[in-house]
Amino acid sequence: MTNKQAFPSSITGNDSEPAGSVLDHKFGTGDPYTLGVEEEYQLLDPETFDLVQHIDTMLDAVTGHELDARINAELMQSVLEITTPVCRNAGDVMRWLAKLRGYVTEIAHEQNTRVGSAGTHPFSLFERQRITARDRYHALIDQMQYVARRELIFGMHVHVAVDDPEKAVQVVNGLLPHLAPLLAMSASSPFWRGEPTGLSSSRQMVFSAFPRSGPPPRFRDYADYAAVVGQLERSGCIADYTHIWWDIRLHPRLGTIEIRICDAVTRVEDAVAIAAYCQALVKQLSERHDGGADIPSYHRILTSENKWLAARYGLEAPVMDLGTASRNRVPVARLIRRTVADLRPHARELGSERELEGVLAILGRGSSSDRQLRVYNANRDITEVARAIAEATERLPISV
Repeated sequence: MTNKQAFPSSITGNDSEPAGSVLDHKFGTGDPYTLGVEEEYQLLDPETFDLVQHIDTMLDAVTGHELDARINAELMQSVLEITTPVCRNAGDVMRWLAKLRGYVTEIAHEQNTRVGSAGTHPFSLFERQRITARDRYHALIDQMQYVARRELIFGMHVHVAVDDPEKAVQVVNGLLPHLAPLLAMSASSPFWRGEPTGLSSSRQMVFSAFPRSGPPPRFRDYADYAAVVGQLERSGCIADYTHIWWDIRLHPRLGTIEIRICDAVTRVEDAVAIAAYCQALVKQLSERHDGGADIPSYHRILTSENKWLAARYGLEAPVMDLGTASRNRVPVARLIRRTVADLRPHARELGSERELEGVLAILGRGSSSDRQLRVYNANRDITEVARAIAEATERLPISV
């Protein structure tokens, strides 16, 4: 994991590597549990708060700046992606996200643009978005057609370094029951095409049309994973493993586990809290593996059902408690609180304990999806929702 290329764009495969090299990896080449975060932002008109096609002017404006390499284009010209360097703990993530959000907000204002972070835009239409003029994006549209054209969604991805490929496979398996809590915490897309969908995360429904998306299959070991990905590569189905868009995936070239389930998070404090939660989870599961303890694993149908419930109901989701023998349904918020209690010692050792407590703050004030719906229900004004997203995204802590 090098700072320059730590967490490149992951939707379009511009971090591709030659076919057949999937067995090569960098697990164990850096310190375990280091972090990196990617966020995808909306570029907004300052008056109408509709999406605007300003990525080229934004990139021109940042050219030559020290943060230039951390600000990138995405599939559509109304999307801007930022990537942190490798961070040791969630406090580092806060400092970098605040710095990056602050800088892109400043540049956007100079370009008569606003910045927003949420899983979907409340009312903009994908038909009105222009595709970024780069070969790789045009190739994706040519391959995916309508499925890619309507992919007007925004995510947050968290990378956590692991020091062994076999361990990484088992940790991914162990993370599957946590998809629902992570989605419930990050849910920020209750609107699609100007309408409330009744879902906390509409982004999940849109992205589910992509091939090789959703929860990953459980692999026995790294060789099992490499064989499957190698077959996809050799047959020409994919150029490389970055064209696999599972909710959690191995990223061998970086030596990380990439947690991709989360909607783009509006408040920077919430993004940092979720990153701390992910980091501590990976540490907990890694140490369980190191100690020879079993990592609990559950049928894909069960973890997928819980994910659906989280996408539908958010923090009020009545999910199955897979960690108990009864597997009764309980509020997902109860599971999150229990997990935070279990993770505190790990977060303390990582130096991320204070940031982990931010998860409880999310439970207290609600997710971005909850806040968007409160704004909308006050006046039924969808533009107010987009304005509130921009204001909350651009509001940064006074000191970090």
